[in-house]
Amino acid sequence: MVQYTSAMLLVDASVYIFRAFHSLPSSLTGRDEQPLNAVYGYTTFLVQLLEADDDPQVAAAFDESLTSSFRNGFFADYKANRELPPAALEAQIGACREMTEALGVATLSSPVYEADDLIGTLARDSDTPVKIVTSDKDLAQVMGPDDLLWDYARETRYDGAAIEAKFGVPPARIADYLALVGDNVDNIPGVPGIGAKTAASLLQQFDGIDTLLGDLDGVAASGLRGAKSLKAKLETHAEQVRLSYRLATIVTDIDLSPEQRDIRRRAPDREALASICDRLGLGERLRKRLGVASS
Repeated sequence: MVQYTSAMLLVDASVYIFRAFHSLPSSLTGRDEQPLNAVYGYTTFLVQLLEADDDPQVAAAFDESLTSSFRNGFFADYKANRELPPAALEAQIGACREMTEALGVATLSSPVYEADDLIGTLARDSDTPVKIVTSDKDLAQVMGPDDLLWDYARETRYDGAAIEAKFGVPPARIADYLALVGDNVDNIPGVPGIGAKTAASLLQQFDGIDTLLGDLDGVAASGLRGAKSLKAKLETHAEQVRLSYRLATIVTDIDLSPEQRDIRRRAPDREALASICDRLGLGERLRKRLGVASS
């Protein structure tokens, strides 16, 4: 495992906001009895993360919409199986972002690109090792040789070797892997009848889906179990594989402004934190965690 002296910390914020909303009771309320369970859970997570990590560059990426990604432009059913956030969660997302900024963390979002794409762009351009805080396996594909995928809630860190041990392919082949197996969470179709082990075995023999689809006779002669039927499945679903690959591939060249690229860690703004706490009616325990006295 790589040892770090300094790194860039990139947080997939929406994952932890949704997790907090669904894991904490709606009885956690604030002023006017509005639910604040996502705010409580996400803010507690972020404070703990920042206490455990002292990297000088840190940013949190947020998803603005589940329906306006550029991916919906060429595949209308992308993420169509997901329910839109309920009103009780939607009302808390803005406050979570305010909290993030008041804690000294830069935030990014886009109506076109997803949080993964924003993280991927920052990661690609980093000249220091990157730690990506997420539970989303898709982000493994942007990892460099010195980077980590950090599933904070499960206290698990994956380097490139650990990703390969888990999925049977290196980080650079995760999009190819998803193009074959699909992804039910994002409604990426993949190839019916090709599972994780078969996809990994294919990609261990063929260097990505372009090579794979360009040598279907080689697939039939590969010696893999059911090789001839694999050839037929890939031949039948070749365009679906290419579509799935486009959907699964994270964008790493978004034209970010200098302001968006300025992710230097700042000191928490206690005055702003106090103002947010007062406005929302947050309780004493969280205020104490934030270092904010009662008004």
